This record gives sequence, C-alpha cells and structure tokens, in this order.
Amino acid sequence: MIDKKTLTAFIEKQLEGTDLYLVDVAVTPSNEITVEIDSDTSVDIDRCVSLTREIELAFDRDVEDYELEVGSAGLTSPFKVRRQYEKNVGREVEVLSADGKKYKGLLREAGADTFTVVCEEKVRPEGAKRPVIEKVEHTFGYDEVKYTKYLLQF
Repeated sequence: MIDKKTLTAFIEKQLEGTDLYLVDVAVTPSNEITVEIDSDTSVDIDRCVSLTREIELAFDRDVEDYELEVGSAGLTSPFKVRRQYEKNVGREVEVLSADGKKYKGLLREAGADTFTVVCEEKVRPEGAKRPVIEKVEHTFGYDEVKYTKYLLQF
C-alpha cells in the first residue's frame, strides 16, 4: 500500500511555486488514491493530467498496483483547508455549526484559527413591535463547524 505521507509530501513539492494547492489525499486499503487540488484562480483538466503523470512517474505501478484519480475541489464541496476559506473571502457561504444550525452569509474574514461570516438576520429591537433585518457577525473556529461551503445562488 502506498504511504499517504510520502505521497502527500511528493504532491506538495510538485505544486510548489504554482497557484495550485493540495486539498486532500485519500488512500483506501485497496490502493485507490484520490487527490483533490484547488487553485487561487482555476484548475483545468491539463493541470490534473500533468499532476497525474508526475505521480505515476514517481510511484511505479509495477511495484504498487494502484488506481489514481486527480481532480479539482468541487464548487459545492465543503472547504477542507484554510486556503479555501481565504480564496472565498467576500463570497457567500453556508456554514453548518457543530450544534446543527445553518448560517448563510458573506465570508468576511479568514484568520489563522477562526473565520467570520456576516449574516442578515431578523432581530427584534427592545420595545419594537416588529423585527428588523440586521447584519450579524458570527465567528467560528475551523474545527468548530461541520462544514463550510460556497453558496450557489440562482
């Protein structure tokens, strides 16, 4: 079975100096390898094919029989690394908190340990008869949410 740490280190070295970055590497017991990459700009098929070839040259299929899939992080896939948060600052996201509450709003900031989402929520000011819509900031730790993903709106 291919060592995930060795493969991860190899891929990260191949992506150095580019706008591509590694999102995830999964290796199953049956040696099915899935590599997920992303970019600050875009990931096209040629970049995936190129990385596939580099991996296949470095990890001989005669020594380790494996199945390899290299692809880009999907538009609706949950964010897995901080750089995806940084890339999406200023865009609408959906966050599912650890307590099961969903937040939809603008990703305002992505720091080292936390990120902030600004949501429009109905708030009833004290003494008011009707609620008003206000912008409310919510700050989450990266490990305090079940998922965060880009919010597609039509």
